[in-house]
Amino acid sequence: MDAHDQRPLIAEAAGDRPGDLIAILLATIATISCVYVPVLNESLLRILFGVAMVLFIPGYALIAALFPARDDLDGIERVALSFGLSIAVSPLIGLALNYTPWGIRLDPILTSLTLFTLAMVGIAWYRRLLLPAGERFSVPAREMLGAARNELFDPEATPLDRGLSALLLVSIVVAVATTAYVIAVPKEGEHFTEFYILGPGGKAADYPTDFAANSTQTLIVGVGNHEYREINYTVEALLLNQTFDARTNTSTIHAAEPLDQFTLAVPHNETREVVWNFTVPSPDYNRVEFLLFNETVPGPAVTGADRINASYRDLHLWVRVRPV
Repeated sequence: MDAHDQRPLIAEAAGDRPGDLIAILLATIATISCVYVPVLNESLLRILFGVAMVLFIPGYALIAALFPARDDLDGIERVALSFGLSIAVSPLIGLALNYTPWGIRLDPILTSLTLFTLAMVGIAWYRRLLLPAGERFSVPAREMLGAARNELFDPEATPLDRGLSALLLVSIVVAVATTAYVIAVPKEGEHFTEFYILGPGGKAADYPTDFAANSTQTLIVGVGNHEYREINYTVEALLLNQTFDARTNTSTIHAAEPLDQFTLAVPHNETREVVWNFTVPSPDYNRVEFLLFNETVPGPAVTGADRINASYRDLHLWVRVRPV
């Protein structure tokens, strides 16, 4: 079939509305809404659509683009491959984002998955338009609903069959409600807090470790709360002159100076990152120590190693400070 013959076919098919692709587009829009719209982003819908966006929607759109014809795959194969390809596509997108300035964060991941899904839906829609109407894949939703209605509410069925059908319907509703409850009210796991530092590019690399005294350096300090409650964290930074004796396997702090202190209010299951600028005034210091306190901060009388030991989490960065 040449291009001239295809034009009437495409024009005739332009009025068709592939319900499955439209549903994928609506689910994608709903996912974005449940992430950014107040009230929705605190509801169960955010979890449901978020899981679908990671585990099903991108894979289904890709399968639809690769196999536009009805006879390419049957329904079960499409569903199974949709889950499998989504599980493959989502980590690959995350891996690619890790090597970009945006990093692996909510906004870049959601944007990338959305763009990928929209691109695959567009390709799938176009490829279906190139096929004769009878050969295009479509989800027979009306036929499926009609068959289910006849199966569950067949007027010619015996009382036993109607009772079993009603029991099956109740079982499905209970299973869906139980699943929703488990997702909405998950069992509490281990309570912990993430505390980390990143280089100025937002990656675990390129840390400022060799610089001149009094020059401005940049780090990103991150705190992830998994304590099942909102916590007001306090982050402290100290400058240390510290040596390590390999023979006795001990460290000695010769000098310590407070560098900075700030607080972060972090709700449960969220992460806050702060771009932090600092300067080291003297080449005498060779270590930047980061301390994290979860609500209880010791007084100024607690210093040096005792203050480090009193912290909830601690990190450090060895530095070489050159004279100006």
